[in-house]
Amino acid sequence: MAGTLYLCATPIGNLEDMTFRAVRVLREADLIAAEDTRNSLKLLNHFDIQTPMTSYHEYNKYDKGRKLVEKLLEGKDVALITDAGTPGISDPGEELVSMCHEAGITVTAVPGAAACITALTISGLPTRRFAFEAFLPSDKKEREAVLDALEKEQRTIVLYEAPHRLVKTLKLLAERLGERRVSVCRELTKRHETVYRSTLPAAAAHYEETPPKGECVIVVQGLTRREAEEEERQRWMDMSIEEHMEYYLSQGLDKKEAMKRTAKDRGVQKREIYNYLNRD
Repeated sequence: MAGTLYLCATPIGNLEDMTFRAVRVLREADLIAAEDTRNSLKLLNHFDIQTPMTSYHEYNKYDKGRKLVEKLLEGKDVALITDAGTPGISDPGEELVSMCHEAGITVTAVPGAAACITALTISGLPTRRFAFEAFLPSDKKEREAVLDALEKEQRTIVLYEAPHRLVKTLKLLAERLGERRVSVCRELTKRHETVYRSTLPAAAAHYEETPPKGECVIVVQGLTRREAEEEERQRWMDMSIEEHMEYYLSQGLDKKEAMKRTAKDRGVQKREIYNYLNRD
């Protein structure tokens, strides 16, 4: 009978956030797969956890993942931990979970701290709907594609960033997203936890003058409904009326329906579109 893969959340700063269940599971597992064994050893020693440990990280996630699946199929229970927080969130854990599901291995979570949720809840920005983007891609083309999507995003946006790149990222976001509200959360759950609430340009200026320390979570206000509607209308207005009509006609709509939709998109009466198209 196959073993179980346990996704064990660990503290993101404050060791008191370790759950009783996580300690028990880590002690009872046959093997702990850790993103950074040196970092995790401090945690295990603190809680007197003697379970054998192996490395599982971005650079060995496929080869080591197959070996872990083999152990699980032999009936061994494996606990997966990340450097801090919940495995599978912006780390290679998602690959192992996928491999386990394909092999028919049970996967369960031992929930706990997650930096993205912690920051979102204390940000002061809307929490009902949010988009988590983790770190912006290092590849320029991929980063531009993500930024293009974020410009239109109406949900609250949550991103991770290292302190030495924070100013650069805030400036980039300010260029693309403008004066949106932002909460920059640092040193979450630690003694010097801070939440800096401002606008993107002001936050960039602040941290340029006061270099940040500690890992950061950036929480950005989404596009308001009115702003989204205005941007959508502006995109249509950048087209000529002929191009706008052709867009709908090419989808198989008749001329009457195409005029109706074109008028609605542009915020005018249908008669204005009709008169324009039938002008001398």
